[in-house]
Amino acid sequence: MAPDDVAAVEWYRKAAEKGDAVAQSNLGWMYGEGKGVERDDAESLQWVRKSAEQGNEVAWARLGAAYLDGRGVAQSDEQAAMWFRKAAEKDVAWAQANLGMLYESGRGVPRDDFAALKWISKAAARKDSWALLKLADRYRDGEGVPQDHRLALKWFLEAANQDYAPAQCALAVMYADGRGVKRDDQEAAKWYLKAAKQGEVRAQSDLGWKYREGIGVTRNDVEAVKWFRKAADQNDSWAQNNLGLMYAEGRGVPQDDAEAVRWYRKAAEQNLALGQMNLGCMYLEGRGTELDSTRAVEMFRKAAAQGSKVAESKIEKLEEARRLMRQRAVVLAVLAVAAVGLVVLAAKAVITHISWQHAQPV
Repeated sequence: MAPDDVAAVEWYRKAAEKGDAVAQSNLGWMYGEGKGVERDDAESLQWVRKSAEQGNEVAWARLGAAYLDGRGVAQSDEQAAMWFRKAAEKDVAWAQANLGMLYESGRGVPRDDFAALKWISKAAARKDSWALLKLADRYRDGEGVPQDHRLALKWFLEAANQDYAPAQCALAVMYADGRGVKRDDQEAAKWYLKAAKQGEVRAQSDLGWKYREGIGVTRNDVEAVKWFRKAADQNDSWAQNNLGLMYAEGRGVPQDDAEAVRWYRKAAEQNLALGQMNLGCMYLEGRGTELDSTRAVEMFRKAAAQGSKVAESKIEKLEEARRLMRQRAVVLAVLAVAAVGLVVLAAKAVITHISWQHAQPV
């Protein structure tokens, strides 16, 4: 435990025991996060509730969070909504954001997009990073508001500048796609990197591709593998497929078909069509696994069911090849029978000739 956190807990405790509502709320938060003290949800709730009973708005919001997650208390969306509302009406930004989230999902309150937008907008106006992200999402997608990519970019940027990784990743996508701004691959790579360093899985996966292809950054297969692996270890199917591709091609890692198959299979098991396609190709060619055209077709069919035209083409070619093989087998069988017939006729002719010779007078 950080020494500063331990000291903070002691100071909060001294004030909390004297009835200071802010200290009680903060001490509850320290117990809830396990900072400077062993995490203890029940102890956290006790101090937060003491603070809430004194009318502390932040403690109300923290009670809402406790009920939402069922930490130290029985989970209840309705109780979460009640406490978030009390705090939201006192302009606690993250309570407003959470109340908006509840309205958006219909948890603890009737689903209401208008109310969701109202509370998310209030939280965004108070610079809550999650609310800024959600508001940007709505303007990007035209959900409950007129679609406006420039406004979406503005809100993404504001949240990203608060070092909020999901917003940094979303902002990178906007620059990469040229939505609301002129396409700028270098700017996209910059924001992907910021988010990736914080563990944002999509940013890691996309950044890996940027390094692989040299888009906005200098091509670097080792860096590509590094970021693909980080995302793949978080179970991102695209990163798993792309890591398999790097092993199959021997880029950034020693070439290893068996390792490629392992990562393709992970992606395929998550129903990624491209992973299914690539795994099917490995089965078809017997690379890194046994040659198995039946399993190859099975993978291709799964990919085709998701709309993969390449998989459909593979299936058609395999079926055509099998049809031609069957035709060839029939022709060979017919030829074999004909050949046997000719041999029999030839044998009969020889026997007849011999018999005729023996029948001639001496």
